[in-house]
Amino acid sequence: MKEFFKRYDEIRDIKQTLAKRDWFLGTSGNLSIKVNDAPLNFLVTTSGKDKTKHMYDDFLLLNEFDQSIWDETKKPSAESILHRLIYLHTNATCVLHVHTIANNLITKDFPAQKELSFSGIEIIKALGLWEEDEEITIPIIKNHAHIPTLAEEFLPHIKNDHGAVLIHNHGITVWGTSAFEAKKHLEAYEFLFQYALQGSLNNLLIKN
Repeated sequence: MKEFFKRYDEIRDIKQTLAKRDWFLGTSGNLSIKVNDAPLNFLVTTSGKDKTKHMYDDFLLLNEFDQSIWDETKKPSAESILHRLIYLHTNATCVLHVHTIANNLITKDFPAQKELSFSGIEIIKALGLWEEDEEITIPIIKNHAHIPTLAEEFLPHIKNDHGAVLIHNHGITVWGTSAFEAKKHLEAYEFLFQYALQGSLNNLLIKN
């Protein structure tokens, strides 16, 4: 029980921090944190709730079948299946998914562009890449409305204990071996997206 409350506090604090940045507009986004490995249990955001408000039932405890353990009257986030797949195939303990203007706009050239690469930007060190001119690449996948189909396309990109996937015109899903790592990586990716978009805008203004 002590571990449950520790994990709950961690994911609640992240939700509060990200909510202050307006990264949950329109009840969008979903967050989770692993509580137990065997059997798999994880806390995930309750579907349809205003994530700028902070209540005791903001999260549901799910099992390895995406079933709520304590409260079956509420539904977990529809994309809980993606979180479960990450936990089943990696040692990740936290998964964060947000919709921002930057992470939607950055996917505008999909499907012609199925991935994005960034290099030579200091923030990349937050992703664990410390060599000079390191490059980070993030895949972009189709935004399937049918969640099981989305999960099928998402699964091949779950390769490491930390990672990220962009969903076209939808958002980004980031995972890490701790809540701190997942949050740090999410912030780094969002910085990269905003940096690239602002650079494109500046170039356009200079040309005109």
